Amino acid sequence: MGSGSVRRPERVAVIGVGVIGASVGCNLSRHGAEVVFIDAGQPGEGVTNWSFSWVNASNKTARKSYFDLNVAGMAAHRELAGTIGPDSWWYPSGHLRWADDPAAEAKFLETAELLAGWDYRVEMYSGAEVRSRFEPALTMPDDVPVLFYPDEAWVHGRHLVGRLVSQAVASSAELRSGNAVRDIGTGADGSIRSVALSDGSRLDVDIVVNAAGPSASHVAGLVARRLPMRREPGVVARIDCAQVPVHRAMHAPHIEIRPAGDTSVVLHSREIDALIDTGEDPGQFARLLHESARHVVPELGNSRIAETRIVDRPIPADGWPSVGAVPSVPGYYEAVSHSGITLGPVIGRLLASEILSGKRDELLVDFRPERFPS
Repeated sequence: MGSGSVRRPERVAVIGVGVIGASVGCNLSRHGAEVVFIDAGQPGEGVTNWSFSWVNASNKTARKSYFDLNVAGMAAHRELAGTIGPDSWWYPSGHLRWADDPAAEAKFLETAELLAGWDYRVEMYSGAEVRSRFEPALTMPDDVPVLFYPDEAWVHGRHLVGRLVSQAVASSAELRSGNAVRDIGTGADGSIRSVALSDGSRLDVDIVVNAAGPSASHVAGLVARRLPMRREPGVVARIDCAQVPVHRAMHAPHIEIRPAGDTSVVLHSREIDALIDTGEDPGQFARLLHESARHVVPELGNSRIAETRIVDRPIPADGWPSVGAVPSVPGYYEAVSHSGITLGPVIGRLLASEILSGKRDELLVDFRPERFPS
C-alpha cells in the first residue's frame, strides 16, 4: 500500500452493484482505489430497479439522526447531478401527499409541523390549487389539504447506477457482473485476502464492501459475521401509458404513483405489500395497484400493466442502516440500508472516505455495524 496520510488499498471488491454499491465504488475509484464491482446479476437491475425511488427525508422522522442522514442524502444527489449531469436519472420535481381519512390526515399534518420546525421546506395547498398548479389529471376533493415538498425528487435508479459504474470503469474499475461470490478468504490475522466467484476465479483483494442488499446477510456469513436482516417484501408495478398524466411522485390515498421517465408510471402501495404472503399471484397485486391508481388518476384506466416484481427490501433487523467497518474482520465493510435511493450518494461518499482515511463521520454514528455483535 502507498505511504502518506491517505491509505490506498490495492484492490477493493464491492459486492452488490445497486445504487449504494455503485456509489461507494465510484467514490473509491475517483480517489485512486482499484475497484472491482461484483454482482450476481446486472448493475442496477435488482432492488434499485424495483423501488419507488423517492428521494426524501419527510418520511424519515422517527429518529433525528436518520432524518439528518437523509437530508444529507438529498444534498448529495443535487451535488451529484451538478457533477455528472442530471441526464435521464434525476427528476427534482417535488412530492405531493394527501389522505382520505381524518386520522391519516392529522398524522401527516403533525409530521409537516415537525419538519417545518427542522427547517425542512413544506407547502400546503388545497386539492383545487394542486389541480390548477401542479397536476390537472388528479381526482381529489377541492378542499382536501395537500402537502407539497418542493425539495424532494425521484430517481431512475438503473440509469444512475449505469452512469456511476461507467464513470468508475472509465477510470480503471473492473466490472464482474453475472458472478455470485462463493467465498471470502481471510488471512491468519482474520483480515480480508480474497474473494472467490461463481465463474471459478479468485481475486486478491484488501477490502470487501458488502453492498449486497437483500443478500447482505449471506455475504456477511462468508466472513463469520452475523448481520440479521428483516424480511419485508414489496411489490412494484409499471404501467404503460400513451402519455404520462402525472409529473411528480405522490402519496395519494392507498397508492403511491410516480412517472418513470418514459411512457410509463410506477405504482406501489404499503397496503398491497401487506397482502404478499397471502399467496396471491403477482399479477393480482398489479391489478389491485392499477385499480387504486385509476381512482386518483382516471386517465390511467386506459393504460396497461407492463411489468410487476416482488422484491425483498434490504433492511437490517432493527430497521436502521448498517454502514462502516466491522472491527472483528479487518478490511470488511458494510453498506446495507433501506432507502438506498435517497442514501446511496451520501453513503458512497462517507464510506469511501472512511475506507481511504480511517476517519468515521458523525452522520453515521447511530448506524455503525458493531451494534450487531459478531
